[in-house]
Amino acid sequence: MAGDRSEQRAVVGLAGIKEVADRAGLSIATVSRALSGKANVSAKSRQLAQAAAEELGFVPSYHAASLASGRNHNVGLVVPFVHRWYFSSVLEGVSTTLLDAGYDLTLYNVGDQPERRHSVLNDFLLRKRLDAVIAVALVLSEAEIKQLLAIHRPIVGIGGALAGASTIRIDDARLARMAVDHLISLGHTRIAHLTGDPELNRDFKLPGIRQRSFETAMKAAGLSVRPEWQVSADFTIQGAYASARRLLGTAERPTAVFAASDEMGIGTILAARDFGLRVPQDLSVIGMDGHELGEVFGLTTIDQDARGQGALAAQLLLERLDAGAKQGARLSSGVPATVDREYPTEFVIRTSTAVPPV
Repeated sequence: MAGDRSEQRAVVGLAGIKEVADRAGLSIATVSRALSGKANVSAKSRQLAQAAAEELGFVPSYHAASLASGRNHNVGLVVPFVHRWYFSSVLEGVSTTLLDAGYDLTLYNVGDQPERRHSVLNDFLLRKRLDAVIAVALVLSEAEIKQLLAIHRPIVGIGGALAGASTIRIDDARLARMAVDHLISLGHTRIAHLTGDPELNRDFKLPGIRQRSFETAMKAAGLSVRPEWQVSADFTIQGAYASARRLLGTAERPTAVFAASDEMGIGTILAARDFGLRVPQDLSVIGMDGHELGEVFGLTTIDQDARGQGALAAQLLLERLDAGAKQGARLSSGVPATVDREYPTEFVIRTSTAVPPV
């Protein structure tokens, strides 16, 4: 009952919400929960409440709601780059889920500037206006994580384990080896690898992990790893196109390329066309990630569903916030148990891989 009364006080004008409740045929408490973005409201009730509020011109006071519930209905998302496909896809999944739940999103694009990263992790995220934090492909120090947890901010990391925080990840090492094994199973022995530039290894070392798996798979099959066939790019189509042109412009070419991302796989396909090479008859190409353009180029890949990862991260945070609210305002009774979840992936075989040329 106390919770219902606080939710009722969290809206502008009790008479106003009563009118909305009468119009919708719902209780005042249900309307308050629906308009405040609470999860424990049916879709039908939420729709009825929102329609009635719109008809009557009723606007909830989210400032009052935050005072009543101890929440600001705002989640911080920290990404190293917002213009890269993976991060923008995660952003889309996070924002859609939060919007449906009535939450705002504050985006922090830290880039490659250490001072900006320090300011975000040690100042902005600690302000009272955030209820929780999602960190994408960032390594947070033990001190940074403890600082956030100490003020009861749930944290979800996407891309690698964060001590004390929930994590959503894929097994990059295993999946990269699967990609190389696919090429080997087709009969390829002359396989090149397009990896990421060294600076991209700053946090979860993703390019390095996939590169080591390439080398492991090759050695396990008794195949040599040729240094000149390991070239780097910046995980973009343009950068990979330039690097692949250098790789394929030599007298002796590989018959297959494992690209550490789909965008680099697409860049490799475009470079192959410049040399009159047919994919897959003359050159097989496999990528990783699940970029939408992969289907257009017929790229064989391992789809990690970046949008789905973002949506799941947001859902985990919402569940933890709701669980914390039942224990006491702003998780004062303790943060619920963290989870370490490996996100499911899909091996998608298309037309860019085939047996090597005779």
